[in-house]
Amino acid sequence: MDRNTTDQSFTESEFNAESVTNAEDTGPEQTDGFHLVIDALKLNGIDTIYGVPGIPITDLGRMAQAEGMRVISFRHEQNAGNAAAIAGFLTKKPGICLTVSAPGFLNGLTALANATTNCFPMILISGSSEREIVDLQQGDYEEMDQLAIAKPLCKAAFRVLHAADIGIGVARAIRAACSGRPGGVYLDLPAKLFSQVIDAETGAKSLVKVIDPAPAQLPAPAAVKRALDVLKGAKRPLLVLGKGAAYAQADEEVRALVERSGIPYVPMSMAKGLLPDTHEQSAGAARSMVLKDADVVVLVGARLNWLLSHGKGKTWGEPGSKKFIQIDIEPKEMDSNVEIVAPLVGDIGSCVSALLEGMGDDWKAPPAEWTDGIKARKDANLSKMSAKLLKNSTPMDFHGALGALRTIIKERPDAILVNEGANTLDLARSVIDMYQPRKRLDVGTWGVMGIGMGFAIAAAVETGKPVLAVEGDSAFGFSGMEVETICRYNLPVCIVIFNNNGIYRGTDTDPTGRDPGTTVFVKDSRYDKMMEAFGGIGVNATTPDELARAVNEAMDSGKPTLINAVIDPNAGTESGNIGSLNPQSTVKKKK
Repeated sequence: MDRNTTDQSFTESEFNAESVTNAEDTGPEQTDGFHLVIDALKLNGIDTIYGVPGIPITDLGRMAQAEGMRVISFRHEQNAGNAAAIAGFLTKKPGICLTVSAPGFLNGLTALANATTNCFPMILISGSSEREIVDLQQGDYEEMDQLAIAKPLCKAAFRVLHAADIGIGVARAIRAACSGRPGGVYLDLPAKLFSQVIDAETGAKSLVKVIDPAPAQLPAPAAVKRALDVLKGAKRPLLVLGKGAAYAQADEEVRALVERSGIPYVPMSMAKGLLPDTHEQSAGAARSMVLKDADVVVLVGARLNWLLSHGKGKTWGEPGSKKFIQIDIEPKEMDSNVEIVAPLVGDIGSCVSALLEGMGDDWKAPPAEWTDGIKARKDANLSKMSAKLLKNSTPMDFHGALGALRTIIKERPDAILVNEGANTLDLARSVIDMYQPRKRLDVGTWGVMGIGMGFAIAAAVETGKPVLAVEGDSAFGFSGMEVETICRYNLPVCIVIFNNNGIYRGTDTDPTGRDPGTTVFVKDSRYDKMMEAFGGIGVNATTPDELARAVNEAMDSGKPTLINAVIDPNAGTESGNIGSLNPQSTVKKKK
């Protein structure tokens, strides 16, 4: 078809060229762009695609499925992108998101940018309009210069124009996504590329198997010695474990560092479970105390961004009261907020192993005054919380409901917890203990809502483990239609929605009396009916006991389940623990 035609009644088949291999041809066997993309991915061990079908990539999804790949079709590209991103985090291979051009690409771009910010390896592959029409702005179908738009928001962006270059394009995308600090990569595939035909043997030779896409980066010996010298002089040392440490899958090395050094540690939310939260050296329950009072802080795959108050302010005590050692694969991360007196540049596994080797047999544990003080504070804080978690009120408050879920995760440590919301996120992070690495998946660095269903689907697909998604009612709204996807693929996902009728709480009002308050949803919504509409199991739970029973039944059955957990509309607080980021007006308007 001539895509410059004035006929507007396009059909999808006109945009999605079929593979043109003809059984009656007597010439050499041929292949096309469709098959080369699929073969390039499979050659590099990528067997799953997340996406939304449509012009011009529908046939690519069909053919990938026919070639044995798993293709998970979503209802919205952002959710497919989030699934690909967290697949990258869980597997250390780039997750693949496949979208249509222009609007579909833009929907996936949010997830791509979020993956880059969170250091998740992901490749967004989008079909696009032809260059010769886009560059002259002639009004092609979904015309957009996607490569230019993507470049500022990801690690790298590539466009492939010739079938013979597909292998190298995919290889470059994989290496860019995985090497150094992982992140998102955009791969632009114009529609015309898919139907390009070349000799099959030539095509096979053009494919590239990426060798060692994320090579170890060893720290300099002098840097290791410097870090150990600083640590030896500490009276109140502290380890902060970040999600970079979880991603590295250097679990045994990290555990050995913690236990051999005797240093207490605080895990960031997605690093929870690297060691069990119940470990005697865990200082999570005394977080405020240890951040403020520590004199030497070792950052292991954690960044001093807003989640750690930028390493400044009252959270960290008096200015200049502590020294920072930082382990990160990205040199530019050092000194980004405060002075790092001992930067250790390299991959987590290599850096931690080097520290262990350099500690020697005469390493001394931190003073008992420091560790005993932490234990006392932990015990006091946990004691205060325990009574709240046993509250069996109707309607439930957040602590009572989370207390029930806390017990379930303790009994099912292999389950994956996905968590997002405001109060639902802030409180679950501190209430629910994790026992194994990479079992807690949440909003990450940006704190962006809407990751829930994408993360839950990918976690179930990539691991085969049961998934418990604990959602605020607001957060669920961003990706809730994907419950149909969960039912369609019959995934072992149990969704619990903390329904308090609104954002933070469901009690705001419009002072004019005209509309509902801006943070208020439909009162007493029954989200469980959504799941039932698609053939899943829906449950309405009004007490912690009902909630626990419903979740256990769902986890035992492995069937798609959504539990509407009725929470007191008055129970929430503004922005949870990050209320200071929500500016308050100081102007009083005259009446």
